[in-house]
Amino acid sequence: MSDAPEASRGPVVTPVRVVIALCLFAPFVAMLWVGSYAKVDPAFIGIPFFYWYQMLWVLISTVLTMTAYKLWQRDQRARASQKGGASQ
Repeated sequence: MSDAPEASRGPVVTPVRVVIALCLFAPFVAMLWVGSYAKVDPAFIGIPFFYWYQMLWVLISTVLTMTAYKLWQRDQRARASQKGGASQ
């Protein structure tokens, strides 16, 4: 088999893909590091820190996942246009 098609595809690890990975990895790290938020103070409107910190990460995770998805779509469109432009 020839390696020429593989070389023309471009690098698999790109800066955009690293950002995508970080966007998806950050919520896991934040939630698995329980010692950082396993406390009561500071309370926010009477809600202990433990609970509102987790709920805040639900929102942050949503934004980060949406960002990763949009970046992935843009990356795929760019790769498709490069592939189409190279074959014409």
